[in-house]
Amino acid sequence: MKITWYGHSAFGVETGKAKILIDPFFFGPYEDEDKKNSAINGTTHVLLTHGHDDHIGDSLAICRQTGAMLVANFEICMYLVGQGLSDKQINPGNHGGTVDCGGFTTTFVQAVHSSSKQTGENGNNVYLGNPAGLVIHAANEKTLYHMGDTDIFGDMALINELHKPDVGIVPIGDRFTMGGAVAALACRRFFDFSTILPCHYASFPIIDQTADGFVAAMEGDAEKVKVLEAGGSIEV
Repeated sequence: MKITWYGHSAFGVETGKAKILIDPFFFGPYEDEDKKNSAINGTTHVLLTHGHDDHIGDSLAICRQTGAMLVANFEICMYLVGQGLSDKQINPGNHGGTVDCGGFTTTFVQAVHSSSKQTGENGNNVYLGNPAGLVIHAANEKTLYHMGDTDIFGDMALINELHKPDVGIVPIGDRFTMGGAVAALACRRFFDFSTILPCHYASFPIIDQTADGFVAAMEGDAEKVKVLEAGGSIEV
């Protein structure tokens, strides 16, 4: 399995014949059209944790351009169908559910956050379902858990018991998610990750700009943390 970080919470995952984009909000270096197209080309699946703009990102355009399957909660799927996505491209689910994506499965698990989209100048919000974390299982591959945007919560222990994820994608930027110290506590108390990829930092000025605090708080497990540059990849 090859995992690429595109900044913020956007990741590419290549496993088997699948080329997956998770929360494809592109910014910074990937606002460059050539770089963005390189990340998008060949996408087979788009997975979304929740409905905020910095996670839905370019999902609609990507799915329409590539024919990719959209895997998200029911509300997000139907919202994007209303925006012009074919209803033949959606694969909806919700907490506790597992959906077959062809070559891998995605399970929706709890996240402690919110999920909506602001529409129009009057600031009205469209409710887009419950926020989620996503667990990806693929045959003969390590299990991947993208936490989405979340705080720490005790039932992370149940997610570990049920799925035993090997690779954790963990938000660390504070203000809207866990900060570094709390994210490290979540990883060390509830999981036995072999690889940890921090995210949701170094993008907007009001969240943490480095992973240094998270790495320091991981203490004796800091070697599990792989801090990627935007566009950087790792094989797991």
